[in-house]
Amino acid sequence: MLRKVLPWLGVVIAVAAIYDGSIFYSRWNANQAALREQKAKEVAHARAVVDLMGSDSLKILTFYSVPKSVEAGQQASICYGVNGAKTVRIVPPVEEVWPAQSHCLQVSPRRDTEYKLIAEDGAGHSVEQSFVLKVK
Repeated sequence: MLRKVLPWLGVVIAVAAIYDGSIFYSRWNANQAALREQKAKEVAHARAVVDLMGSDSLKILTFYSVPKSVEAGQQASICYGVNGAKTVRIVPPVEEVWPAQSHCLQVSPRRDTEYKLIAEDGAGHSVEQSFVLKVK
């Protein structure tokens, strides 16, 4: 009896091993496909960010104040962001500024003031943007 069962037991074990192997392989393959898809999404996102930032081109990303208006003597935050700039300055001069993708500083204007951000690259190009901070 045992001699008749042993050959079939080997076949059953072999079939079970092949089945388990195929399950593990299909899961591994699905994980690899998911990893490739995730990597492709990350690359696409990184390209979109570079395109948004303007690559290495000179660009003012943001320039605004919070709040848009203040009472006399109160402070407001001026925030700016530039890309591809070698130098930046704000007119009228406030505190020290430098090229950054995001930077904020505090001001206390006494009257309505137009602030202008001027960004320059090393090749002699410049861009500027302005806004008026209202004082009530």
